Amino acid sequence: MRILVAQLNLIIGDLEGNTQKIIETLDRARTKEVDIVLFPELTISGYPPEDLLLHRSFVDSMEKYLEKIIRASSRLFVVVGVVRRNMGKGEKSLLNSAAVIEDGKLLGFQDKWLLPTYDVFDERRYFEPGTEMNIWKCKGKKVGIIICEDIWQHAGYVDFTKYHRDPVQELEKFKPDVLLNLSASPYQYQKPDVRVKVCMKAAKTLKCPVLLCCQVGGNDQLIFDGYSVYIDKEGQLAQLAKGFEEDEMLVDIEAKTASCPLQYDPLHDLYSALVMGVRDYFHKSGFKKGCLGLSGGIDSALVACIAVDALGKENVLAVAMPSRYSSASSVTDAKEIAAKLGIAYEEMQIEKPFQSFLDLLAPYFEGMAPDTTEENLQARIRGMILMAFSNKFGYVVLSTGNKSEMAMGYCTLYGDMCGGLSVISDVTKTQVYDLARWINRNGEIIPLSTIEKAPSAELRPNQKDSDSLPDYAVVDKVLQSYIEEYLSPEEISKKHGLAIELVLDLVRRIHRAEYKRRQAAPGIRVSKKAFRVGRKYPIVQGWI
Repeated sequence: MRILVAQLNLIIGDLEGNTQKIIETLDRARTKEVDIVLFPELTISGYPPEDLLLHRSFVDSMEKYLEKIIRASSRLFVVVGVVRRNMGKGEKSLLNSAAVIEDGKLLGFQDKWLLPTYDVFDERRYFEPGTEMNIWKCKGKKVGIIICEDIWQHAGYVDFTKYHRDPVQELEKFKPDVLLNLSASPYQYQKPDVRVKVCMKAAKTLKCPVLLCCQVGGNDQLIFDGYSVYIDKEGQLAQLAKGFEEDEMLVDIEAKTASCPLQYDPLHDLYSALVMGVRDYFHKSGFKKGCLGLSGGIDSALVACIAVDALGKENVLAVAMPSRYSSASSVTDAKEIAAKLGIAYEEMQIEKPFQSFLDLLAPYFEGMAPDTTEENLQARIRGMILMAFSNKFGYVVLSTGNKSEMAMGYCTLYGDMCGGLSVISDVTKTQVYDLARWINRNGEIIPLSTIEKAPSAELRPNQKDSDSLPDYAVVDKVLQSYIEEYLSPEEISKKHGLAIELVLDLVRRIHRAEYKRRQAAPGIRVSKKAFRVGRKYPIVQGWI
């Protein structure tokens, strides 16, 4: 039996475009003498459609496009993700389903049983859980079909939820010859190996091959990395689709297989995720050009590299905006990386507008010592300049703040936080350095001086980030433990050998900065727990 796993990059709500991709895939499948074509979860709508599902006309249209796919399925067994109406009992009016089609006929639907409502998922807001498990026949083989989350609990990788049913165990009694999983599994750092282990567990339980088809592409803040999986009946990885691009993985489940080693470079994948996030955010929104403030620091240097790979050097503008406190080396480094990347570069001194604001406010601030007020004026002037370029020339401003700074509130509202997309807001400072060195692995692109100098906002004389923050290695350890692992301050103190007073201070800073993060540009999620998407905390609270 030959199965084509069609890993597609879909646009949420583009029912016409997504359906066209599906039909074109079916045409290619016929030329390859394929028996089954497997698509990702919610193929027609793209994932996650969110409140588009509340529009009746959106669901009605999906039904019409499903009919087009059925008519295009000649000589094929097709499994495609779709939203459908719940005609039975239950709280919700919709079901997350796989439409099962054979040779121009709709055989029926397999509904998703386990609906995640944690982290980035909110499926119980829209869908009713499925209640029946079916087995489907194709070419004399028994085919089991489940959707994304349905396979994860069985392997013990579901957080904060205990489902009452296990779809994999339910399928055991049917003794399927193959299990197909339609998936929209968001990327997070070092996730491919986890996804493979999940499929291995199901294969060993059911004693049959498992094929998982994962969506690929960037949808708003979520990144889908592809890496669709084929596990043979022995429970070994036999094939892995490409990461971060569309792919058609052709599998013959009856052919002999050799073990396929799971090899990938986590930093390469992290960088690829960020590039894809920028590229798809722009292209799917109809934008082409991006601009950023290039300070000569490591964060903006990294964002410039990502922007060039995502948009092309001809579509990126770097603006250096030195003030009286900017070092000569920072300006030199900014010029150097812009030249190496081949991007347009403008340099605008902000001394005059800065002094104008100081003069304007002087009567009101008389007798008061300079503080962060004057520092933030510089950041906000830079933000206004970038937004002016955005308005006049159609650039989308790329924010350059990293996750460690966002965690600590070490960023300026309406200043360096302004923009249309926050590229590295889910990348810790430690990872920023790792990525910079990875970029330079075959030759210097980011100036070595940029990497080696002490981090500084350069908003006052001889300023260093370490004046206001502990070492970033310490910040990132606390950030990882508290945000992703939900450890208590006491547990973090013990785990990392840090003073409890220091840990408590950093945790308080994280919560004090919540109001800032609510006003930040959307950011690309690449970690297990990002600040913006999937993490919900009150701004005003009295527990911490």
